[in-house]
Amino acid sequence: MLGSSVMVGLGLALASSVLTAQPAVQVDTSQVQGPRQLEEQTKTAAIRGYLKAWQSMGDAFLQNRADLLDGDFLGAARDKLADTIGEQTKLGFQTRYQDRAHHIQFVFYSPEGLSIELIDHVEYDVQVIDHGKPISTVPVSARYVVVLTPAEVQWKVRIMQADSEPVDHPGSEKVPAGKLTNDQTVRSKAKQGV
Repeated sequence: MLGSSVMVGLGLALASSVLTAQPAVQVDTSQVQGPRQLEEQTKTAAIRGYLKAWQSMGDAFLQNRADLLDGDFLGAARDKLADTIGEQTKLGFQTRYQDRAHHIQFVFYSPEGLSIELIDHVEYDVQVIDHGKPISTVPVSARYVVVLTPAEVQWKVRIMQADSEPVDHPGSEKVPAGKLTNDQTVRSKAKQGV
């Protein structure tokens, strides 16, 4: 009896880990600018906060709950994502994000230690779900400019914007400059089956 309970528990844990596959992450700090040196502990905390923000963004879009952004986003990034969640909710959409790879380059650390700017060449999949029915999955490669700021006990995303130089990978959707991850272009192409 106890053995079967343990086996069921291990099976659920394994299934959970398969469903929430961790993205590959590469980090480059060789180009960081600013008078302040980026300490290893700060770098680790910033990466952890940024990757956690991707998880909460994915949960928020899948559940159509902007409140799930509150722990990891603030300011313009939170507002734009919340607006997009509101729009997709009105349309009966849900969006599932699965980030596959992040190539993170730290580019600036402010003198006061109050912001970090990074560039993320990210690869992810966007699955659009219309009234509970998956429509399509679109692989996306993009280059994001991100500004993190310390808040409470972790780094939060204050700005998250696609850069003017999207990453071009065969078979991937390019995200236009100025757009956040979940935009009308991706949804409309997915709806058309492109």
